[in-house]
Amino acid sequence: MKLSKSLAVAMGAGALLGASLAGAAPLRDYRSVAITAGGERIAAIESDAGSPGQRPHARIVVRDARNGKVTAEYDPCASCSYDFPSWSPDRQSLAFIGADAQAGSATLWVVRGGRPALAATIQGVANTARWSPDGSRIAFLATVGAKKQTGAVEAGERLVGEIGVNEDAQRIAIVPAGGGEARMVSPDGAYVYEYDWTPDSKGFIATSAQGNGDNNWWVATLGHVDAASGALRIVAAPKMQVSLPHVSPDGRTVAFVGGLMSDFGSVGGDIFTVPLWSDDRAGEPVDVTPGYAGSFNGLAWKGTGLVASSLQGDRMTIVAVDPQARSTRSLWSGAVTASGSRDGRIVFSADGGAAVSVFETYDEAPYVAAGRTRELARITRDNDGAAPQVSARSISWTNEGYRSQGWLVGPRQPQAGRKHPMVVIVHGGPASAATPRYVGAGESANPLVRELVERGYYVFMPNPRGSYGQGLAFTSANRRDFGGGDWRDILAGVDAAIAQAPIDGNRLGLMGHSYGGFMTMWGVTHSTRFKAAVAGAGIANWISYYGQNGIDQWMVPFFGATMYDDPAVYRKASPIESIKDARTPTLIYVGERDVETPAVQSMEFWHGLRAMKVPTALVIYEGEGHAIRKPEHQLDQRRRTVAWFEKYLKP
Repeated sequence: MKLSKSLAVAMGAGALLGASLAGAAPLRDYRSVAITAGGERIAAIESDAGSPGQRPHARIVVRDARNGKVTAEYDPCASCSYDFPSWSPDRQSLAFIGADAQAGSATLWVVRGGRPALAATIQGVANTARWSPDGSRIAFLATVGAKKQTGAVEAGERLVGEIGVNEDAQRIAIVPAGGGEARMVSPDGAYVYEYDWTPDSKGFIATSAQGNGDNNWWVATLGHVDAASGALRIVAAPKMQVSLPHVSPDGRTVAFVGGLMSDFGSVGGDIFTVPLWSDDRAGEPVDVTPGYAGSFNGLAWKGTGLVASSLQGDRMTIVAVDPQARSTRSLWSGAVTASGSRDGRIVFSADGGAAVSVFETYDEAPYVAAGRTRELARITRDNDGAAPQVSARSISWTNEGYRSQGWLVGPRQPQAGRKHPMVVIVHGGPASAATPRYVGAGESANPLVRELVERGYYVFMPNPRGSYGQGLAFTSANRRDFGGGDWRDILAGVDAAIAQAPIDGNRLGLMGHSYGGFMTMWGVTHSTRFKAAVAGAGIANWISYYGQNGIDQWMVPFFGATMYDDPAVYRKASPIESIKDARTPTLIYVGERDVETPAVQSMEFWHGLRAMKVPTALVIYEGEGHAIRKPEHQLDQRRRTVAWFEKYLKP
């Protein structure tokens, strides 16, 4: 339910709106990086900030991994958005998908000899092209005749007619490397989320589930798909969420990240292994990183061992993992946000010896870092002119035996003798984490946080229990306790922030999106400490929400039972049950076609606040899903948020 970068997307982060400050240079945006098998070259989807209110067009850029020099650029479709570049095993060719939303089609492009050629086209949506290890074929995930864009955060289809039938089916498709008609391989009834080729090029390891793809990722199983027959054999059916499956070079073992995860694509947990073949029966996964004090979010095989990325407290790390000894060894660490691709926050070469990612901090605008795993270094300089605009510090505190961490951002030079208001931003999830994101001049530089700081606010982003970064036990510590220990951790974090900076504890604001929106609704019905609040896409009533949302499977791992089996735990966590205690002026917003947190939840809370005579406003953005995508809506939402806090937190 979280929306991986929920607040960032909702507030217009990313290179979307152009530069707003006089003289501010537009930032280069990098995403979905890929690296050749030996680590010599990288590819990324890159774009520059567009005009205000417009989304920029991106292109595929190839660079030398040693120095970042651009060696090629590809943009074969002016109306397309691009997805997931993938290098061929011989390092000579590059595959990627171009999606034309207006035409309702997706095209697989293959670059050979410096020229992109059309390899296959489908009517629908597609993503995640991968070369077979022998280089003879290319696979990708395809949804023919898709009714909506892939992912639960995207706007849902209109609910008219008979619903719940003829669900979208995302399947593995195969195309000859030279191009041709796409052949659907995986079974029609199985929705495939992630996949990778087996080393012999004869099949795939995949996570999949039957039925609605938005809803069933939380009960997905790990399976082997035969590339010739399409037969699906269950490899493991663990009672946890599964992501990033990869088969060992000898073809015998599958490694994956497993744990309690609240959204597909937001990865964190321990590393598990399971035999690929186990007497034709589902195997039992083994945790090879037990007790690890962090959350893994990327991995690759390196011989018989593994190399992985993880979030450890306030630092991103690269870790060598010995599956046999169940031991870990840190290779590299930095207090950065890493954004790699669907293969993880840090993307590793096929031999596991090199890596690439996009890094940023509160002081440093995004840049591409690449190199051997112990020696990642900046290789792009496009954003070097973006100066730091804020001060930032990592804050840790202990509450009820749990050690939490968060980020406090404020002006670089606070006025002497002045105390500042502070806005607390709760991340989505709950299984996620606030990490350092560049805050500087220009619309692509974390615009909401930047604007709040410019107006004299501190911004505090806590990672309470339930977050990534402290290990599986910490991430699981708010099961059946939403609004309990996690809320108390946030309040304790607010006290820790006030103790370290000139903050006026009588002028506090609270906001968040998705789980953060729920926590905001919870906060204003359980505390009068906050004088203004903004709740984005929140949940007011877990009882009614269970029957309204399109992803009810996510709730069982976190609540321990369905609402029908244990309504008391759902009712206990519902802000609407305490609506009579609300006193805080609250702005509410949500997307009209939100699958994850339907607009009726925001309407219910808004109705309750009005009945209690609490100042409130509700904005429903037309055609939007859980992620607010349209630049004009992002800008409007941000302006309303800032104006709300200015009205209620300033003297």
